[in-house]
Amino acid sequence: MSNLAPGPATQDCLEHPCSGIDMIINARDKDLGGFSVRRVLPVAKRRMLGPWIFFDHMGPAEFGAGQGINVRPHPHINLATVTYLFEGEILHRDSLGSLQAIRPGDINLMVAGRGIVHSERESDEVHNRDHRLHGLQLWLALPAQDEETDPAFYHYPAEDLQAVNQNGVVARVMICSAYGVTSPVKTFTQTLYVEASLAAGQSLDLPDAPERGLYVVQGEVQLNGVALSTGVMAILTPGSSQRIKASRAARVALVGGASPGQRFIDWNFVSSRKSRIEQAKADWRAGRFPTVPGDDQEFIPLPE
Repeated sequence: MSNLAPGPATQDCLEHPCSGIDMIINARDKDLGGFSVRRVLPVAKRRMLGPWIFFDHMGPAEFGAGQGINVRPHPHINLATVTYLFEGEILHRDSLGSLQAIRPGDINLMVAGRGIVHSERESDEVHNRDHRLHGLQLWLALPAQDEETDPAFYHYPAEDLQAVNQNGVVARVMICSAYGVTSPVKTFTQTLYVEASLAAGQSLDLPDAPERGLYVVQGEVQLNGVALSTGVMAILTPGSSQRIKASRAARVALVGGASPGQRFIDWNFVSSRKSRIEQAKADWRAGRFPTVPGDDQEFIPLPE
């Protein structure tokens, strides 16, 4: 969502050199006009986590009839967006002609590559009644050799994503491989994304990756004697075995993978090259990006 694009990273961030935890990030609440967003990444001391360069926790938010998500067309380059909902529905349109509702349990993967424009709104059916929205929106930095790939859009319905039972805990492998199963979601580099729900007292061993961050979506878990509650991400020490235990019912997301190297970020643009971002800004300002079929009467101007 364009109005979720990162500005200066000013969240609280605490180095936490205890066993297994390198850093604790406390997400900053951001009010987007009645819609609560918790901004997790980027922060000043942690710009990326593996290939993940942006992490927003949307909601939970309640909307009355006639209110809700209404994000006008906006551009991206050199990244891929991942949208996953726990509650609600978002209607995605893009300049490739895609028209797709995303619902709880689905994954939308939009590969911006050399450039794409999209909007995020709601169907009339959803917009005209009371409704809720709760989910995660994340950005992946594409590897340098794939930054200028052709734009693409992929939708994976909930039934295509495998759930595994780990000692009574249901974990869903969203991207790449964990717990002996592999997600069908397209990847460009080593990437980890697992979501799990724990009842109070349940424990879960966390899969490894070169870089990992555990985010608490709801509830509270214990990790090496440290209590992690809603809106907190723990950056885990590479190579360490980790087990969490739920102090109370909890939902968590584990993200990580291999770093693609330094990336620059400005508004909705991510690239390994500052000059490419400047070109994208000039192209958007001059109207050289493609339009979104069925949603070409509005757009979000480049912030000046």
